[in-house]
Amino acid sequence: MHLVHQRGPLHDLPDTPEAYDAVLADVVEQALARLTPEGNLEHPDCVDDIGDTSLGITSLLALAWQRSKDPRLPEAVRRSLAFHLRERVYREDNPGYPNLRIRNSGLPYARYTLAAGAHPVGDWPSTVWALLQAVNLLDTTDNLVDDEQRAELLDVARGYWRWLTEATFFNPQEAGNQAIGCVVGGLMLARHLPDAESEPVRALALRLYAEKIRAHRVADRGALLPPEHGGAYDNNYGPISLSFLAQAHRVSGEEVFAEDGDTLARYIDARLTGGGFDNGGPRYSEQHSAFESVLGLRYFGARIGSDLGRYRGDSRWARHAAKADGGVDGHFAWMLVWQIQDTTPWHREPSTRPARHQLRAGTVSVAFDSRMTPAVVEAGGTYYLPAAVNRQHGFGPVADGFVFCRPMGEVRVRDLRADGLTAKLVTKPVVGRDHVLRHVRSLYVTDGTTLWTTVAVERLPEDAYLLAGLPYAADDGDRVRRTAGGAVASAGPLRLTHPQEQGPEHFDARAELLQEQAAFALAEDPRGYGNPDEGWRHLISSTALEAAPIADAPDDLHVFAVQYGSAEPYTVEAAWAEEGLTLRTAAFTAVIGEADEHGEPELSLRA
Repeated sequence: MHLVHQRGPLHDLPDTPEAYDAVLADVVEQALARLTPEGNLEHPDCVDDIGDTSLGITSLLALAWQRSKDPRLPEAVRRSLAFHLRERVYREDNPGYPNLRIRNSGLPYARYTLAAGAHPVGDWPSTVWALLQAVNLLDTTDNLVDDEQRAELLDVARGYWRWLTEATFFNPQEAGNQAIGCVVGGLMLARHLPDAESEPVRALALRLYAEKIRAHRVADRGALLPPEHGGAYDNNYGPISLSFLAQAHRVSGEEVFAEDGDTLARYIDARLTGGGFDNGGPRYSEQHSAFESVLGLRYFGARIGSDLGRYRGDSRWARHAAKADGGVDGHFAWMLVWQIQDTTPWHREPSTRPARHQLRAGTVSVAFDSRMTPAVVEAGGTYYLPAAVNRQHGFGPVADGFVFCRPMGEVRVRDLRADGLTAKLVTKPVVGRDHVLRHVRSLYVTDGTTLWTTVAVERLPEDAYLLAGLPYAADDGDRVRRTAGGAVASAGPLRLTHPQEQGPEHFDARAELLQEQAAFALAEDPRGYGNPDEGWRHLISSTALEAAPIADAPDDLHVFAVQYGSAEPYTVEAAWAEEGLTLRTAAFTAVIGEADEHGEPELSLRA
C-alpha cells in the first residue's frame, strides 16, 4: 500500500526551457481539442474550484503564443477570454455567502461552484485565483487581443481586487496562502494601472500583508510563519505560500517578502526529512502540492543554499492541475506561468549549517518539533513517527505509563561534527507524575547511514522503557509505501507492540490505514475542513517500538540505546568518568560533560 500523494522529489522534474515548451505544447493540443464554440476551456468533469479554470488555460495559451507564435493560438485566446468575461464574471451576490461587508456592491467576483448558493464560502479564494489568472493575461497579451477586450479584462481585474478588499472581509478562511496570493494579485495589478491608481493599490497590498498577514504570524519550531487555516504550517499549503512569497518578491522587490520567505524556507528545510517525506498541518495531513510549490522551493532553496526540491510532490499534478483522467485543469495555472518565467536553478546540495530543529547527514535525518522531540526519524529508507501510549505522544522514556518528553523549562541543544560523524545533544528538564525534576539527555549520532540514539535519565521505576517510535512508511522507488517495521536494534531488549484495543483511537501500523485517514477520523470537523493534527492528538495508543534499558549503566541512571537503519547487534557501555557520562559503542565514543558557564551541556565525540 503506497501513500497516495507523496511521490518523487520535485527537483527530479526537468525544468529546461525545452521541457517547459513541451508541457505547453501538450496543454495547447488539449485546449484546442476541448475549446467549445462558446470559447469554454473548462475540463468537462470540473465542478469545484471552477470559476477561474477556463481563464487559467487561456493564460497558458497566451504564454505558449509568446514562446512559439503558434498561429492557431490568437483566435483561441480571444474566444476563451471572451467566454470568461461573458459567462464567468458574477456581479450579483451569491446567495448564502457569509463574508460580505457590502451587499449588492455590483463588483465582479468568481465562484467556487457555478450554481447559486452552492458552497459559496469558496468564492473568496476563487476570486483571488481569477485575479491572478487575469493579471497574468495582462502581462502576456500585448499584440494578442484588441484594445477593447484588454480594457475589459483590466476593468474586471480591478473589480476583483476591490471585491476582495472592500466588499468582503479579507482572508475569511484564515488561509495564509490565499491571503498572500491576494497580495500578489494586487502588486501585479498595480503595474497595469494608471499612475494615479497604481500607487494606492500597491500601498494597500503592502499594508494588507503587514497588518493582516505578517502581524498574525504563528510561532512553530523557532520560526514565525504565515498562519494556515488556524495553524502555523500545512505540508500542502505551506510550500504554496512559499511560492507566493517568491512571486511577491519577484514583482515588488520588497525585502520583507524575501526575509519572510527565507524564514519559511529554513523552517521547511528543518522539518523535511532527507528523503522528502513530511506530514501534518491544520488542513491536510499527508497531502502534498506539486507544481504549485516549485517556484517557492526553487527560488528560496537557492537563496538559503539548501535542497528544498527534495520535497516529495504529487506527480499527478507535476506540471499543472489535472483531473482523474489526466486531462489538464486550469486551476492554479498562474503557478506554472511563474515557474516558467523564473529561471532560478535548483540548489541540489543540503545546507551545511546546523539547524536547531534538524539533524541530517547522508540518508539519515531527524526532524524535531517545538519541544525538541523527534517529529519524524528517517534511517534506512524508513520513516518513524512519534508513537502513542496513554494518550501521550512522542519519543522518550516511559515509566508508570508516563512519557518523559514534555519539557518543564529551557531545552538545551548542542550540535557537533567530528570524525565523519554528525551529532546533536538535547537536554530537557522534565517533571514526572511524582513531581521530581529529571534531566533527559538524548544524544543523536549518525555516520550518514545509521542513526544511534542514546537517552540517559535519572533512575526511574524498574518498569521503565524507551518509547522509540512508530514505524510508518518506507521509500519504494519514486513512491512511499506503508510499513509496520524497519531495520532497528537496541542495546537492551527491544519489542514491537501493537494496540490491544480496536477503534479509531488506536493506530495499528499493520492495518491498511494511512495516518491521514486516521487523523481525519478523529478530527472534530469534516475531512478537508477539520484539523487532522488535532484529530491525531486524540490517539490513545499506537504500534510502538519499546526499548528496555541497557544493563551496563551507572546505578543512578537509566540509559536506553536504539540503532535505526541497521538490525545488526548493538552494544553500549555507559559509565561516569571525570569528564562526564561516557558512552562507548563500536562506532563512536561520546562524553556528555557538565554544563559550561552558560549552563550549556558539553559534548565531545570521536569515531
